[in-house]
Amino acid sequence: MPQKKNKGSLNRQVSGEDEDLSALGVPLDAVVKIWCAHSIPNFSLPWQRRRQERSTGSGFCIDTDRRVLITNAHCVEWHAQVKAQRRGSDVKHLAKVLSIGWECDAAVLTVENDEFWEGLQQVKLSQKLPHLEEDVLCVGFPIGGDTISVTSGVISRIEVTTYTQASAELLGIQIDAAINSGNSGGPAFNRNGECVGIAFQSMNADEAENIGYVIPSLVVTHFLKDLLKHGKYTGFPTLGVETQTMENSQLREAFGMSHKQKGVLINRVTPTSAAAEVLKANDILLAFDGEPIGNDGTVRFRKHERVMCSWLVAQKFFGETATLTVLREGKELELKIESLYPEVPLVPVHLFNKPVPGPSYFIVAGLVFTVLSEPLLESEFGADWEHKAPIEMVKSAIQSRADSRDQQLVVLTQVLAHELTMGYDHLENMQLLAVGDVPVLNLRHAMELTEACEGPYLRFNLQQNQVLILRAAEARNATAEVLEKQLGR
Repeated sequence: MPQKKNKGSLNRQVSGEDEDLSALGVPLDAVVKIWCAHSIPNFSLPWQRRRQERSTGSGFCIDTDRRVLITNAHCVEWHAQVKAQRRGSDVKHLAKVLSIGWECDAAVLTVENDEFWEGLQQVKLSQKLPHLEEDVLCVGFPIGGDTISVTSGVISRIEVTTYTQASAELLGIQIDAAINSGNSGGPAFNRNGECVGIAFQSMNADEAENIGYVIPSLVVTHFLKDLLKHGKYTGFPTLGVETQTMENSQLREAFGMSHKQKGVLINRVTPTSAAAEVLKANDILLAFDGEPIGNDGTVRFRKHERVMCSWLVAQKFFGETATLTVLREGKELELKIESLYPEVPLVPVHLFNKPVPGPSYFIVAGLVFTVLSEPLLESEFGADWEHKAPIEMVKSAIQSRADSRDQQLVVLTQVLAHELTMGYDHLENMQLLAVGDVPVLNLRHAMELTEACEGPYLRFNLQQNQVLILRAAEARNATAEVLEKQLGR
């Protein structure tokens, strides 16, 4: 949908006839166009990949000495090939993806060709958050043209928002300018020519028009510092708890809070989180690292501004300590997390962080088993999977938490045609609970139990009290036949 201009806003394509751009005060020549060929796995048929797709986005140089470009993670996800093209050049240079921060939707690239870096400008990241109503210039290569585009807007809101790439809750800047396809990964400049963030997503047109979001430079800087600190991307810490606001006076009274005490009620602690070592359900979290938490779950951000307390945690790095002030059974306690580490989701939002990214699976006699993940749910039931997938799967994805770091939910995703599986073809997209009498811990465990079965029958216990039984010897012999017939192997 073409972008509508706000009154008094600037939205123009910069062409070769408009070279006198010094008045803008921004390093336009630091902005590059990113070309990517995506090879996306087929999560419904995990041994295949979908037809390659191609997209364009924007990026910019942040360090000419180290030869580093930055763009959005979603611009290069499942990349088979990435190319970078400088403004005004007809040459596309092969680029290499150095690291990707999925939660913050940022990625760093480099180009090995020396010619690409000759005379290339670099962008300075602002170390301060902009204020409301400050002017911004978004620069990039959106759809609708091949030349660089400059769009102006103002900062309309700064708050913790959901990053759609990995459903992470991080600080975001809302601007009154749409981020169109192709704009993603481009810089947003303040009036001093400093980069205040990276354009990355926009609000749906049916909800609001000309609303865009920018990744603040503080989030980008955390991503870059994480790379330097750990030698790789490790992520943004979360506390791993589910909380409830304490705005009701009767609720506060029931938990023994004084009139001066404020905080949030901890309803559940994720077993695989670092907080599980010190926090308990029904604790009242009063402060994090000495910063008081309000009854509505917010903390002081700037004068007249508050943000969700999760932002305090996200600013930490994995491996660091954290101090928690809690009210437990009427007593105020100071607790310490010795080392923050990532929690393990029971149903992953994405599968990028695996040693070999993409879905894992195993097949026995036409039965295809894989791990339940949100990409699988979306592949099977569409983007609206929360309303179309079986209720058990939806409940597991939204509400359930892993009890151990190696726990996975294994599902029978489909039954390939074979005489041994006749009558079982309706048992698709059902969770595998046990092999024989042994509960399944994860996909590898399920495969090991299947291979280790010494009895005459393989028995798979599925959800809804469904049972699938095959003769063990015939099932193993049929596996090779199915792989050759169905998969061409």
